[in-house]
Parts: sequence; C-alpha cells; structure tokens
Amino acid sequence: MKRLFTVLLCASLVFGMSACSGRNSKDDTPGIEPMDYDAQENWAYFELGEDKAVDVFLICPTVDTRSETNAFDLNEKLKTTFVNALDMEKGIYEDTGRLFSPFYRQMSINAYTLPEEQREEAKAVAYADISAAFSWYLKNENGGRGIILAGFSQGSEMCLELLKEYFGDTPEGQALREQLVTVYAIGWRVTEEMTEQWPQIVPASGETDLGTVVSFDCENGELTGTIIIPEGVTTLSINPLNWKTDGTPADKSLNLGAVMGTGAEPIPWLCGCYIGERGELVVTDIDGADYPPVLDIFPEGAYHLYDYMFYFMNLKANIAARTDAWLLEQ
Repeated sequence: MKRLFTVLLCASLVFGMSACSGRNSKDDTPGIEPMDYDAQENWAYFELGEDKAVDVFLICPTVDTRSETNAFDLNEKLKTTFVNALDMEKGIYEDTGRLFSPFYRQMSINAYTLPEEQREEAKAVAYADISAAFSWYLKNENGGRGIILAGFSQGSEMCLELLKEYFGDTPEGQALREQLVTVYAIGWRVTEEMTEQWPQIVPASGETDLGTVVSFDCENGELTGTIIIPEGVTTLSINPLNWKTDGTPADKSLNLGAVMGTGAEPIPWLCGCYIGERGELVVTDIDGADYPPVLDIFPEGAYHLYDYMFYFMNLKANIAARTDAWLLEQ
C-alpha cells in the first residue's frame, strides 16, 4: 500500500471543492483570455486512438499543488504531472473512445483555502479554458461523433459545467444531447436542485441509459458529511456494480476488478458496495485502515481517492456497453 500512496500523492488526485453555482462560461468572465487550443501542445491527449467509434473528452483532476490560485505556469514538469494523473484513468476509456484531454489553468489546491469570491474567480479561469477546449473540439474534431464526457473530482465538476453551457434547451444543445453517450462524473455530487435548474443533467438510472450522468463518491458508511457530499446534502448516485440507484447491496463477487495504480493488474472481488442515505457509495469488504484518506482535507472513512480505482473494470465494461447501445440507436 505504501507504493500506492506514493503514486496517489505524486499524481495529486485531489479535487475541486467549489459548488456548481451556475453557468460559468468564458463569455461570462470578462478579462479572461482562454488558452489557444489550435496549438497541439495545449492538449495532454489529442486524437489518441483514431480508430475508435466515439470520442472521450477527458478532464484532468487537480494536480497543481503549488500555485496560489490557478495553474498559470503550465511548464513541462506540470504538464507531465497532468499526463501521469490522466494515465491512471485512461485505461477505463481507451478501448472504447478516441481521447481528447486539454491542459488547462485548473484551480490549484491552494485556491480552495481562499475566500469564496476568489475561489469563484479561480474556477472561472479554469472553466474558461475547458469551455474553449470543448468548443474547439466541437468545431474541428467532432464531426457528429458520439461524445463521452469524463472526469474525476475537479474534472467531474467541469464536465457538469459543460453540460450546463452546451447541452441546454437550444437547437444546438438538443443536437448535442443526441450525440451524448454518457457523462462519467466520478467523485462529485449531483443534487436534485441541480437537475431542476438544469434539466440536461439527468442522473443515470440503469446500466445502459444514454445521455445521463454516472456519479458516485466512496465512503465507509459512518460519516455525516465530506467536502464532496457535505452534511445535509443528498447526492443522486448509481451503484457501479449492480447499476441500481437505491440501497440494494452489490456483492463483491460482482466486482470485475479494482485497479490501484497505472498499469496495475486488476484485483477481482476486492469490494462490494451499496448506496447510503446521503447518496454516498458505501464500500464493503475492505479494512479501512488499508485505504486512508491520504489528504488531511478528508476525514477517516472517506475513500474519495479510490473512487474509480475500486470499480475500474466495471466502469470500463459499462463504457463499452453504453457506447454499443448508443451506436445501435444511430
């Protein structure tokens, strides 16, 4: 486990903590010039896997642990850290989709200690880049192909912001909804209030429904709140083992394999799970001492860093199944 924690810390798989507060596109943030996505050096992955039937727009989690607010200095060392973090997730998607993943001036972990107004400014900078990258991708690379939006933590929050801006109730938004295979917003929350304000945010309710959001965050079942699912908040999750949205337990025998590091061998039957009262995904069959929170912003019993790792092979199979379902509809 010591090696695992080193990998996790080096990859800095931490998260965006600001709430989804509304449409926050580059057009809403005057003075912010987004990065130039005509330049291929501004992409971590660009058209990776050319022969795939659909595209995956994959957004990196927080890897900048040094900047005060945002990753304004995207030097080669930081870009390498981006790629290392993305490579931990890539195995879930690469067999099914052609990958695009932009570098962006993401919120640094230090930005989350700032007052709310400054945090929102930092989020606006990050999302200006993500929006610009997605707009460039749509105009230059998509060509009507199916789209999977995917992220972890801060990356997942950015996926939800893209849903708000691009997939709304306009002719263009409705057309994009037809192209949307699924949104994998792992390690973030989706609330009832969000679905009411933005009807295009539709929580997944089964194994192969299309245009929906797959979301969950892992805990031990004893917590009353975390930064991801605060106390008093209920999130709308789906169980990645049995694809149910109620509290029906999923036995560990359904777990096709956890993958605990880049290129690691799958570990079948590591853990089961069920959805708890707050919508948290309660992980069963493990010793919590083996999976500490690592970062002091999480309480003991928060398994956020392991969200997609615990259910890696099931997620990989689900991406293929949803893509097949989308292709059958075309």
